[in-house]
Amino acid sequence: CAATFRNTPRQGPFAELLPRGLSYCVLSHVVVRYRVRHRPVWTGLTRAGKRGAVRVKTNDLRQAYLRFFESKGHKILPSASLIPGGDPTLLLTAAGMVPFKPFFLGTAKPDYTRVTTCQKCVRTPDIENVGKTTRHATFFEMLGNFSFGDYFKAEAIAWAWEFVTVNLGFDAKDLWVTIYLDDDEAFRIWNQDIGVPADRIVRKGKPDNFWEIGVGPCGPCSEIHVDRGPSAGCGRPGCDLECGCDRFMEIWNLVFIQFHRDEHGNYHPLATRGIDTGMGLERTAALLRGVESIFDTDETSIIRDSVADLAGVKYGADKSVDVAVRVITDHARGSTFMVSDGILPTNEGRGYVLRRLIRRAARFGRLIGIRDVFLPKVAQTVIDVMKGPYPELEREHDRILRTIELEEERFGSALEQGSAVLESVISRVRAAGGTCVPGADAFRLYDTYGFPYELTQDMAEERGFTVDRTGFDQAMADQRERARAARGESSYLDEKSARYKAAIGHLTTEFTGYEKCSDICQITGIIGPDGDAVDVLKPGESGEIVLDRTPFYAESGGQIADEGEISKESKDGQVVSRASVRGVSKPIGDAVVHRVEVAEGEFRVGDVVLALVDPRRRAATMRNHTATHLLHAALRKVLGSHVQQAGSSVDPERLRFDFSHFEPVRPEQRAEIERIVNEWVLANVPVDVSYTDLETAKRQGAIALFDEKYGREVRMVRVGREPAQISLELCGGTHVARTGDIGLVKIVSEGGIASGVRRIEAVTGMGALEYLSRLEAVSAELSAVLKAPQDGLADRVGKLVRDLHDAEREIARLRQKLAGDVVDTMVEKALACGDVRVVAARVEDAQPDALRDLADRVRERLGSGIVLLGGPAGDKVSFVAAVTPDLVKKGYNAGSIVRDVAREAGGGGGGRADLAMAGGRDLARLDQALARGVETVRAHQTSLGG
Repeated sequence: CAATFRNTPRQGPFAELLPRGLSYCVLSHVVVRYRVRHRPVWTGLTRAGKRGAVRVKTNDLRQAYLRFFESKGHKILPSASLIPGGDPTLLLTAAGMVPFKPFFLGTAKPDYTRVTTCQKCVRTPDIENVGKTTRHATFFEMLGNFSFGDYFKAEAIAWAWEFVTVNLGFDAKDLWVTIYLDDDEAFRIWNQDIGVPADRIVRKGKPDNFWEIGVGPCGPCSEIHVDRGPSAGCGRPGCDLECGCDRFMEIWNLVFIQFHRDEHGNYHPLATRGIDTGMGLERTAALLRGVESIFDTDETSIIRDSVADLAGVKYGADKSVDVAVRVITDHARGSTFMVSDGILPTNEGRGYVLRRLIRRAARFGRLIGIRDVFLPKVAQTVIDVMKGPYPELEREHDRILRTIELEEERFGSALEQGSAVLESVISRVRAAGGTCVPGADAFRLYDTYGFPYELTQDMAEERGFTVDRTGFDQAMADQRERARAARGESSYLDEKSARYKAAIGHLTTEFTGYEKCSDICQITGIIGPDGDAVDVLKPGESGEIVLDRTPFYAESGGQIADEGEISKESKDGQVVSRASVRGVSKPIGDAVVHRVEVAEGEFRVGDVVLALVDPRRRAATMRNHTATHLLHAALRKVLGSHVQQAGSSVDPERLRFDFSHFEPVRPEQRAEIERIVNEWVLANVPVDVSYTDLETAKRQGAIALFDEKYGREVRMVRVGREPAQISLELCGGTHVARTGDIGLVKIVSEGGIASGVRRIEAVTGMGALEYLSRLEAVSAELSAVLKAPQDGLADRVGKLVRDLHDAEREIARLRQKLAGDVVDTMVEKALACGDVRVVAARVEDAQPDALRDLADRVRERLGSGIVLLGGPAGDKVSFVAAVTPDLVKKGYNAGSIVRDVAREAGGGGGGRADLAMAGGRDLARLDQALARGVETVRAHQTSLGG
């Protein structure tokens, strides 16, 4: 190197090898020499466009960013899951800072004070712009560097500028900076320390340059924008940062977290300040490659071109087709990564976002001529392109493709039905002179046919219609309220978390429950019935107690919380205060909150108490929890390695295990799973617990849950030992010491609960014995009733079913014969209205299908004539009119006849000329209504006869 290059970089692996001189840029271990006057070869779009852009690879940019900040003392961490771990307030990971939210909120302590990541993100507010602009996407990668109480503005700004101008080689003259209105400190650093001219530093207000999420940490922002030149803009003479066109592209955002906003909107300086910065990977890669959009980079263009090939179109030849290709490209990327992280298509939450992306992409495919299922092929391309930086895509290959395939197939079958319904709705609205699809109809399409609201909106807009969003939202809210009332559930809200932070945010609790079921503890905090911090809980009061240490397990990871008792003794050893523990949680930070009801005495902050877990309840829960690990292992062994845990619930009575699988579990597979699990139980192998770091655990093959957030140290639960290891999972729950402690595992049910998700429920130990005892009692009762031995019950029931079917067939035969007699009688009693025979009769069974079938048979027997039947249907009345073909040609109309009939009974209806149905409200006027029908026929004949 010393012989080849005369100059040296400012930092990096070559710093000690080369003599000092002019500046260099280090990227992917390649030294790029600056040209004379410090102009680098690798530069921004406007300069590169004049000389021909260097073909920068996106992965080189990923690695260069991470290594740059590693050289500044940052710890490189892998991308977190798209499912925000342990954060019920967020649907998806939509920014690089999401995994570090607890550190910024002050509810957790970070393992490192300087961190850098390349975070995969999904964000949908701008989904309508995807494909239409050069920069919008639902899936993107955010390069970020973060400080938790370490460096602040001066360093963050200097490093951002250094990376952009030195390492990436953007010309400083092409860069603009925005700051918050009154952030004079940032202005001084940019202007005086960095040297950015004042006329290229733009002050903006809160909507653009201030980050806050309500009560909590917040602060001003500063952005770096690249001027791509007049040719990339709108052409307006005054085009600037405020224009909104594609000329100025933001590539870097620095958030200076320096204030705390209180409930009244006041801002207080933070003692510990933070930095949250982000650079859009795709946008920056597009600029560096000198291409027009994020869909033209080296990685994304491969996916884009595969979509065009599947559609048989040429990208760049038709603007509307190009939009569709870009939408499919973006949504396929997002869907692939979402499924990889364990998200499955549903009608709620993040599953709804996934369903929306898949179905929107599938529909755009149909708009450009793709008729068959095609998204799995695009997803395969995504995996091939992205598996380098994200190897989990290859590991989850089969599950990703199968999930997307099933959802696209479901959408294909629903699309035809739903489209017909929407067309009917639009026709109805148009006939009434309207242009807005009612919200109730949009919700019916969503709820019944799986149409995301946005799909209905897209299809309606193509026909010049809008959709009533307010009505849709109300229908959705009504459904959720009904479901919530049925379940009796509630959820923690962000405001509640804020109250917990105010009351106990500074407290921590040591968990001792892995080793013991009782412990001597001290009360460090009390929350009263109104949710505020108090000093004492009195007899009869309910509240929450925080202890400095506790043996109580807080509900998490699907395992229910322990229950038990907290008591206080006097100096002579007498119990003077007692409270039952009804729930345990960790609502914020490391504080464990015990929900209690005080039975006697009182509890004060500072009291020393005895915390006692109900041991029988804990032991039953432990048996069920370890059994879920065995079930998981057995499912993967019998059904395949694609099986992943999709949820679980463990309590003392039973266990529930949800898993990804795409078809029903066959009876013989279920039996095999149960047999394997119980063989492992009988083997009485040890259940060991160890602690390590996450990467080591994954290298050892430990299974991690998608929606769990793991810290620097993780807890591994190993069932069995090498070479006969059964299971290795990351888990914080309580477990038995050996599998033999479980006693017995009995599967009680298995079935589907969502698209590609199955559920097994099982019981263990005494619960399994009680379940089998109940089955034995039912079997004995059936044996007595059926007068058959228990081992012959199946044969006896089978014979009864066959006899029942034979009887039903005979009843159907007799009914048909009786109906034939009824038809003959009706025809014999037909009235003569001139030369037209009319059957007008009252029937007892007026259910629509039966009524229509009877009218068809009478009409057929008549040969030529009109049939008019009516009868009670509940507390209302139903009518049907049928006209033979020869009379239809003469102008007789069943719809007109039945409408007159129904009107006489206070109702209405209509239909085709040959067959029509109607309903009435007044059952007492049934006979008058039928007579009215005969008069209608006579009147029509009179008009024909003159």
